Amino acid sequence: MPVVSVVLPIRNEAHFIERCLRSLLANEYAHDRTELIVVDGMSDDGTAEIVERLAVKESRIRVLNNRARTVPHGMNRGIRAARGEVIIRVDGHAAVPADFISQNVRALREHPDAWCVGGPMETINTTWIGRAIAGAMASPVGVGNARFRLGNHEGCVDTLAFGAYRRWVFDRIGLFDEELVRNQDDELNMRVIEGGGQIYMTQKVHSQYFPRTSLRKLARQYYQYGFWRIRTIQKHGRPATLRQLAPLVFVVLWFVWAIAGLAYGPLWWLLAAYTAVYVLGLALGALDVLQRCGLREALLAPLVFAILHFAYGLGSLKGLGWFVLVRRGLPQGQKECQMSH
Repeated sequence: MPVVSVVLPIRNEAHFIERCLRSLLANEYAHDRTELIVVDGMSDDGTAEIVERLAVKESRIRVLNNRARTVPHGMNRGIRAARGEVIIRVDGHAAVPADFISQNVRALREHPDAWCVGGPMETINTTWIGRAIAGAMASPVGVGNARFRLGNHEGCVDTLAFGAYRRWVFDRIGLFDEELVRNQDDELNMRVIEGGGQIYMTQKVHSQYFPRTSLRKLARQYYQYGFWRIRTIQKHGRPATLRQLAPLVFVVLWFVWAIAGLAYGPLWWLLAAYTAVYVLGLALGALDVLQRCGLREALLAPLVFAILHFAYGLGSLKGLGWFVLVRRGLPQGQKECQMSH
C-alpha cells in the first residue's frame, strides 16, 4: 500500500474545513499510510485555530503556512513536504466518502498508463442561492462538457478536480505554475497530457464540492477563471478547447452586434435574434435545474447561467487585452484570491 499525502491548500475556510478534514480522517485507507498536509494561506477567519485543534488530536494532520496566499504556492509547499508516493489535492470546501483514498489508489493500480486519476465532483449546497448555483454548475448549459462536473463519463479526460497524482509526475513535468492564481490545475493537467501521460476519470471515485452562496462572489470567481485562462493558453502556445473559448466568443459577438446596430439600425434585428436564441438556451438550462433542484432554484438559474457566461467571457476579454495585446505583467490586483475550485 503506497503512502498517500493529501494536500489541502486553504484560506478562510472556517465554515467548511472541519467537515472536510473529518471526512478525510474517516477514510478507510490505512492510517499509518496516510498524511493530511494543510497549507494555510494566512487565514484570518478562525480557520487556522480549527485546524490546529484537530491537529493536536490527530497526528495524521500536518500544518504549514503559505504566506503567498495562492493555491499553486500552497500546493507546491505541500508537495515538497509530502512523504507520499501518491499526492492528492483536496480543497477546503469539499468532502469525500470513506473510500475516496482507497479508490484513487486502486484506480492508479488498475490504469498504469494514467499519471493522474480522479472522479466526478458533486456540487451541492443548502441555501436557495447555493442550490441554484450548484444546479447550474452541474448542467451543460452552465459548464459545457466539463465531464468532472457533469459526472457522466468513464475514461480519459483533459482535466478533473481533486486529482490523485503519482509522485514522480512532479519530478518529470514540474510543480504547479505559481504565476497562475486560477486554472493552475488545468495547466498542470495540460502538461501531463503533453508529457505523454493520461488523466483517467472513474465513476468509483467521488467527492462533494460546496460552491459560492453569493452571486457577487461567483461572478468574481468566474471572471478570474476567464482572465487566467488566456494566460494559460498563451504560455502553452496551443489552441484552447471549444468549452474554454465559448464564453469569450459569446461576449465578443454580443458587442459586435450591438456596435453594428449603432452603425446600421437594421442590424439590431440580428442582435435581437442572437439574444432570443440565448434566452431559449437559458430556459432549457432552467428546465434541467428544475429536475435537479426544484422550482425556486430553476427560477434563479437563468441569472446564474448568465453570470457564469458573462463573467468568464469578460474576464477572458480582459485577459486577451492584458496578456496578448498590451503584454503587461502580472496584475497586482489579481495576485491574491481565495482558494477555490
